[in-house]
Amino acid sequence: MADITRRLGWRHLRGAPTAHIRHHRGGRLLHDGPGLSFWFRALTAALSEVPVDDRELAMTFHARTSDFQDVAVQATVTYRISDPATAASRLDFSIDPDTGAWRGTPLEQLGTLLTETAQQHALDVLARTPLSSALVDGVKAVRERIAAGLAAEPRLPATGIEVVAVRVVALRPEPEVERALRTPAREQIQQEADRATYERRAVAVERERAIAENELASQIELARREEQLVDQRGTNARREAEEHAAADAVRAQAEAARTVRLAEAEATRSVRLARAEAEGAREVGEARAQAQAAWLRVHAEVDVATLHALTGTRLAENLPRIDSVTVSPDVLTGLLARLGTQEPA
Repeated sequence: MADITRRLGWRHLRGAPTAHIRHHRGGRLLHDGPGLSFWFRALTAALSEVPVDDRELAMTFHARTSDFQDVAVQATVTYRISDPATAASRLDFSIDPDTGAWRGTPLEQLGTLLTETAQQHALDVLARTPLSSALVDGVKAVRERIAAGLAAEPRLPATGIEVVAVRVVALRPEPEVERALRTPAREQIQQEADRATYERRAVAVERERAIAENELASQIELARREEQLVDQRGTNARREAEEHAAADAVRAQAEAARTVRLAEAEATRSVRLARAEAEGAREVGEARAQAQAAWLRVHAEVDVATLHALTGTRLAENLPRIDSVTVSPDVLTGLLARLGTQEPA
């Protein structure tokens, strides 16, 4: 919408770069172009504003296929006004000189023209297409047919309209039909999912079986090696026992030989010792006999008093220690009498 300001009976218009402004006064064209800015009088000016930017027109309509099924078509048409002068002459793009708003609804008229034209071509192509084919390839076919139909429509160039692009967003059947069509596909997808699940489980079971077989084979191998280890340990123990027995036998023989040698040496030493002891005993006996004989010879030549004195001395040597001696009068009398009777030497 153009921006219009008022100053002392005059009006100033400032248009946008995407709006084509046409200014007539008295049947003469004074200003013509996009993005204009000028002063004018409201009583004598005839103004029109034609948008020249690309515009999107969304449309939704229903059609029927060759097998009598209703479908909803959602499409978008991009267009622009390529000839503003022609469009302004065919449609009412005039604006109010005080507010800048359109007096009519030119864009709605363009939308109706484009929607009806596109709907006509879409209905034509869908009426000869069954529902299954329409759902599979209908979007492309409808888009191409609408684009070709709009390009061949003579009213659009005559109105200054250029179609830039056509897009078909969706082509949907009725909810009940769509639900019925989805059921086989869903069941097939579910079957594929179940098959994949079963295959995955089968693969998992197979892997578990392989793992179990590997573990069992490992256990068998370990048991076999343990058996070999036990046999080897038994062989080693037997060899060790045999070696120990042989060593013990050797030690026993050596010990027996050593014992025999020791016994022989001990016997020899005993014999020698016995001979030496016998010789010593003989020599001691002879010496004792000679000493006894000499002692007897000596005592044979000594008088009786001396023998008595020696006997007392020997007796005193062998008696225990006497701390005190008690001499009775009888003993003292006898001793004195005996001493008195001895002859003086």
